[in-house]
Amino acid sequence: MSDVLPYGRQTIEDDDIAAVAAALRADFLTTGPTVDAFEQAFAGTVGAQHAVACINGTAALHLAMLALDVQPGEVCVVPSVTFLATANCVRYVGAEVVFADVDPESGLLTPVGVAEAIARAGSRKVRAVLPVHLRGDVADLPGLAAEAAKVGVVLVEDAPHAVGSTAVFGDTTEIVGDVRHSAMATFSFHPVKTLTTGEGGMVTTNDADLARRLRKLRSHGMERPEGAEPWWYEMVEPGFNYRLPDILCALGLSQLAKLPRFVARRQVLAARYAEALAPLAPAVRLAASPAWSRPALHLMTVLIDFKGLGRPRGAVMEALKARGVGSQVHYIPVHRQPYFKERYGALELPGAEAWYARCLSLPLYPSMADGDVDRVAEALREALGL
Repeated sequence: MSDVLPYGRQTIEDDDIAAVAAALRADFLTTGPTVDAFEQAFAGTVGAQHAVACINGTAALHLAMLALDVQPGEVCVVPSVTFLATANCVRYVGAEVVFADVDPESGLLTPVGVAEAIARAGSRKVRAVLPVHLRGDVADLPGLAAEAAKVGVVLVEDAPHAVGSTAVFGDTTEIVGDVRHSAMATFSFHPVKTLTTGEGGMVTTNDADLARRLRKLRSHGMERPEGAEPWWYEMVEPGFNYRLPDILCALGLSQLAKLPRFVARRQVLAARYAEALAPLAPAVRLAASPAWSRPALHLMTVLIDFKGLGRPRGAVMEALKARGVGSQVHYIPVHRQPYFKERYGALELPGAEAWYARCLSLPLYPSMADGDVDRVAEALREALGL
């Protein structure tokens, strides 16, 4: 293994390789029984009634918009601090995005941000609010759902960062993906996520009709009517080829069995980061974690006073790289992107801007050693001149 510590890395072990090899020797490489097995296991893990696998997290979001039948001219509320896919999936179906501001310390969407965004939507019909569980920290789902319900819309959780995260709302411990407060939750199994299928995604829901529609739309919109001839299929609307092959689902099943270990290790490393970075305060602080959130952190994000230190972020990242430490920025606020800026004009979202000005993601993945955290903290101290 290289001495360079990337900001994220998959953990692939011998049993994962064996699971994929067994799938390659099986009768079905795609649309076979391993897909059903992975879906059922994932639904059971997160406590949802239905889970529908697809080819990646972006496809999961797109399918969610299609399943809700979001229409051109309607709008969806999206936090500006997220990956491009959250907003793009709304545009894929011809609807418009209303960007919401976020908490500047956590980067998470808040009920206040939702209310302000809905007000900016004016007379247009709002169809959904898409909270993002940034870094793995859980957004205020009850508060967001209550705000959305005021105008009769649902939540669709964008949860690629939060596989294995939980939250305590009141006296109840909830699992991200159990969709108690939302119509659907979407996940990604990209290699840097908590578990991986190489590429892959999942949508969870407790609505049987939504689940049927998701399954139809991921496979060209085809249906096989009950009692029809064995070769017969019908397409009443176009869908997409968003299927996840059995080969990748075999890897997902193997990885899912390790989820408790992966989560526990990430939490241990996060606690060590908190201790190792404490001497760098107040110039360096951990991103805020809400009191209710029990995250399986996907990202170890710190907030750095680059301006006050007189150290440009790019220079700090280069200095870290020279010391064998990778880093990344999550994210450039999406409302700044040329496409959306041209479409909607310039927006003033001070929380998103404050987050972006200070955020930096440091290495975090289960195969890191405890000493790697200390190495990162020392490299950051040197890079910042502290």
